[in-house]
Amino acid sequence: MRTGMLWFDNDPKTDLPTKVTRAAAYYQKKYGCVPNLCFVHPSMLEVQARKADGIELRPSRQVLPNHFWLGVNEPTAV
Repeated sequence: MRTGMLWFDNDPKTDLPTKVTRAAAYYQKKYGCVPNLCFVHPSMLEVQARKADGIELRPSRQVLPNHFWLGVNEPTAV
């Protein structure tokens, strides 16, 4: 992912998949394409939850808690 959108959601009543889905809907509306990759702080990621609404979730310590870094995962050229 070369560029992405940073999203903040600290609603304690909402689960992670719902938060990612909300952020993805905004991303799609704003940029016209569906994100397929989201980086989150490792403390937010449950072991079994690696996808949310078809979006791959990856842990990253560079992303603060309650923040989501969304974008489109581009295949690497060999």
